[in-house]
Amino acid sequence: MATRLMTNLLTDLVTRTRPGSGTRPRRAGAGAAAVLGAFAVAVALLLGTSATAHADGGGDRKQKLAAEDAENQAALVADEDHRLNQVRAFTSVAPLQSTKWTVPYRLDTDNGYTLVLTDRSAAYTVADLLKLAPQTFVRSKDGSYVLTENIYLNVGAKLKLSNPGGLTLRMASNRSGFVSIVSFGGELSLQGTAQAPLTITSWDPQANKADTDVGDGRAYIRTIGGQFEMTHTKLANLGFWSGRTGGLSLTGTDRPNTGSLENAGQVHGKTARERARAQRDAQDGQNTSSGDITAMPSGALTTPDARFSTAGLSYVSGSITHSTITGNAFGIFISSATGIEISDTTVENSLKDGVVLHRFVSSSLVQRTVARNNGGDGFILSRATQQVRISGSTAAGNGGNGYTLSGKPLADGPSASGQAVDSYGSNSVANSVAKDNGRYGVEVLGGFDVGVQNNRIEGGDMGIVARLAADKVSITGNRLTGQKRQGISVRDGVTGATVTGNIIDGPETGVYVRDSAAEIRGNTVQDATSHGVSLVGGVDGTTVSFNVIAGVGPSALDSSRSHGGASIKENQTFAWYDTSSFWVKVKHYASPMTLLWTGILLLILFSAVMGRRRRRGNGQGAGILHPYSDKAPLPAPPPEEIAVASRRREPVMSE
Repeated sequence: MATRLMTNLLTDLVTRTRPGSGTRPRRAGAGAAAVLGAFAVAVALLLGTSATAHADGGGDRKQKLAAEDAENQAALVADEDHRLNQVRAFTSVAPLQSTKWTVPYRLDTDNGYTLVLTDRSAAYTVADLLKLAPQTFVRSKDGSYVLTENIYLNVGAKLKLSNPGGLTLRMASNRSGFVSIVSFGGELSLQGTAQAPLTITSWDPQANKADTDVGDGRAYIRTIGGQFEMTHTKLANLGFWSGRTGGLSLTGTDRPNTGSLENAGQVHGKTARERARAQRDAQDGQNTSSGDITAMPSGALTTPDARFSTAGLSYVSGSITHSTITGNAFGIFISSATGIEISDTTVENSLKDGVVLHRFVSSSLVQRTVARNNGGDGFILSRATQQVRISGSTAAGNGGNGYTLSGKPLADGPSASGQAVDSYGSNSVANSVAKDNGRYGVEVLGGFDVGVQNNRIEGGDMGIVARLAADKVSITGNRLTGQKRQGISVRDGVTGATVTGNIIDGPETGVYVRDSAAEIRGNTVQDATSHGVSLVGGVDGTTVSFNVIAGVGPSALDSSRSHGGASIKENQTFAWYDTSSFWVKVKHYASPMTLLWTGILLLILFSAVMGRRRRRGNGQGAGILHPYSDKAPLPAPPPEEIAVASRRREPVMSE
């Protein structure tokens, strides 16, 4: 039995599915690592270990990423990139060579069949897909549709998936392969209604259920450039490994380069060039060739220069509203985009992060969106994002941060990619909620002009953290409760931070500043258990004023570990109960200058006390004493001796 199961596993990876299904194993012919991975699984079955996959495709096994799974998934992403390069290269040139490529057609690539939808004025619909792909887009008995081949929208093509009575689309995905819907410069629209939403999920036809195993890849949806719109849609269990194959991804296009085009093989490889050269020679006999160089007469080109026939760098734009995304690898992944709007949407149970705005996303809005129970962060604004505003949203129960806002530069010096060293900023999180996340509520990493305002932060290790040389960070009007360590932390080179009007309840330390400059004014700290405000390291330029601090701990205002001349004034600490010991208090106040002046004062007092004690011992009052009062006067001689002495001194008169 075990031997037969091992054979089936190996066979499933190196053979295609039944004819007409459209799906193929993603590493057929070049999947040595996948075969070895399957062999390892089979050996585990023989040994009876608990890491085995179920015979139905592994959908119920734990998502434990073994080394062979990681290698296999990374290879699957590379295979997908290669397939898209093949399709992209062909679709760029083929319509110019023959009119038959201006209508929808199918490509047989290394990694399965791909239905290419070409440019036309009207959008393609479900009815069109039933005609164009009758074997790979099939209606099931329960009214749902099963897609078993890839769909590719060429530049200018439009695909609208909707149905007045609701639509359920199941994208084939199991150990034998998976399918995708990719738009390259087209318009992809997923439209349901509040009463009849559109549902799209991965689907294992053999197990008759959604594919929850990402180890062998999984179906996904991606828009590369162009426009995307999704409303009243439910996406479930899509994507694997990378952001661009993570489930639902909106990305800008890559810059064209000759290397990627020539490596595509079918159209721009050496064989294709030789075939085109031979065809031209046979037609007119005028062309001559020498090695890889062909001489042609001037005039119209029979084959266009493929280096300049693909689209250049472009940005994707679109909107996602009133939708639910659950169980994806990455909930929503967006890069190289402008004008994105996400609203009234829930992203939950993602294997990694919820909503990821990755690189070069600008002028975008995320509002009334919930990211909960995701494996990583709820919301991420990574480096090179700017002018992005998150408002009225909720991040709850995520494994990492609720919100991460990174404005760090893409490089800190000369680099292989030649990226600029400038920081990014003008991002904000306002009027939102972060609750019970595994790490921080909000984390600001570098950047400038960052706003964290009027949010409610509950639980977590820390509430709001700004670090890594962020500049002009405004942390105002937030309510923080139940943090384990610090309510608000400003550290590691932050400059120009403003921490005002916040209410912080129940942390160890209310506000913590380390090696940074911040204005801490008008905050209320209550029920702190260690310090109200703590200053550590170089805090030159920091002011702590007009704060109300209450709690029980060593000190309300902790500045003994800081240097740089912070200004601390007009704070109310009467409700603070100091629990530090006598010697801790002495150590706190025993600065060198304090000890010096205290010693001088004690010496003066000691001298005065000793002088008074001497006077009292001599029976003298407290009045002013003659400086020689303690000296005894000489006794006066008797009058007779004075008279005799006088007579002896009289001179003798001569007669």
